[in-house]
Amino acid sequence: MLDQIKLEGKAFKKEYKEVLNNIKKFDRIAIFRHIMPDFDALGSQFGLATWIKDNFPNKEVKVLGDNNVVFTKNGLYPQTDKLKDSWFDEPFLAIILDVGNKKRIADPRFEKGTFKIKIDHHPFGDENLFDLEITNTHAVAASELICNMLFNFGNKYFMSKLAAEYFYSAIVGDSGRFQYSNTTAHTFTLTSKLLTSGIDIVSIYEKMYRKEIADLEVIKFILNNYKISEQGVAYYVFTNDDLNKFNLTVDRGKENVNFFSSYSGIKIWCSITEDVTGPCFRISIRSRRYVINGVAQEFKGGGHPSASGAEIKDLTELPKFIARLDQLIKETDNK
Repeated sequence: MLDQIKLEGKAFKKEYKEVLNNIKKFDRIAIFRHIMPDFDALGSQFGLATWIKDNFPNKEVKVLGDNNVVFTKNGLYPQTDKLKDSWFDEPFLAIILDVGNKKRIADPRFEKGTFKIKIDHHPFGDENLFDLEITNTHAVAASELICNMLFNFGNKYFMSKLAAEYFYSAIVGDSGRFQYSNTTAHTFTLTSKLLTSGIDIVSIYEKMYRKEIADLEVIKFILNNYKISEQGVAYYVFTNDDLNKFNLTVDRGKENVNFFSSYSGIKIWCSITEDVTGPCFRISIRSRRYVINGVAQEFKGGGHPSASGAEIKDLTELPKFIARLDQLIKETDNK
């Protein structure tokens, strides 16, 4: 047990106890997360589901949301559950993880939950939506906050190797492999505890970041088409035609956004991907030292200081978006 370990800010001891009591209380539990899932969303979700089933084998635990074709193909995470509406007619505990706002919760049936718990590291604007909310924006990942909770439940409960693999991948993914500034000593303390379960980190990294030969054509396209603004904003655009050409889904459009992260002179980097279901262009924004989530909020998005998402209606709005990031760089550099 990591005795008395806590993130900066609130310790959440009372809330942790309430989560555990509700897990014990409900025989049926459904775990939700955000649309277009990333490592933290999926790793947190499957990690918690596995932990509950390991420690409470008689519970019926379901994992809800759209699948990520890349992660399931690589064998990192299994397929999510497909449930008929009738499943939600009986009492169940709804646990919602890694979601910054209501519209991004992947399955709206969470609202049918008899008791609803949210655990996350994003600020959340919808008040009175949950019966219990545990939010700590200092955590590098939702999975960090969840692991902190689970390890404080005591030695009576155990973390299996499989659950630890899921949580480790989630923390690695949202911390940028421990490179982002909100990675702390607490992050390493938790991951070292996960390592004691016997997980194979080489295998985990291979599943997380393995590429196919065909992906080189995508990189070639990015190298031939990227642009860099006057102030150092690097970005590439995938239109729907480009996605079809390379057989990419919308969520895969952003997977190479960090290609630009290590180049001197590039201060903020973005992927811009057309989503015809919007219709819109979805933007992933990353930075090292520039606080980008404020700009993301101006463009129908939000997120973390160094990793955010935004949205523009079409490419006519792109110059305004890039100009706003250039302005942010100027303002920050002149302070």
